[in-house]
Amino acid sequence: MAVRIRMKQMGRTHRHYYRIVAIDARQPRDGRVIEELGVYDPHVADKEARVKLKPSRIKYWQSVGALPSEHCAAIFTKHMKKWEEIETQEAAKAAEEAAKAKAAESAPKA
Repeated sequence: MAVRIRMKQMGRTHRHYYRIVAIDARQPRDGRVIEELGVYDPHVADKEARVKLKPSRIKYWQSVGALPSEHCAAIFTKHMKKWEEIETQEAAKAAEEAAKAKAAESAPKA
């Protein structure tokens, strides 16, 4: 199966937004997707808030041979680094909370 990373158009007339998805290349633009990898909303005023990505999943799909469309490739080069940093911060925070929960669980109860 030839997988592509491309945008799926959502929203309404004159107010589109896009989901960045991994999809079979033979599917139509708005067809059945394999996995959602992010969101792009061109109508948001703040340019930094227009894009939300899942970098680990995007890298996975690219590692197994999925090719991004031109627009998606441009979005990835522009925004991927920022979202990788956010993802590592969230992972570190989750690991810290898990360690606290485990320490509280193993603490002797009086």
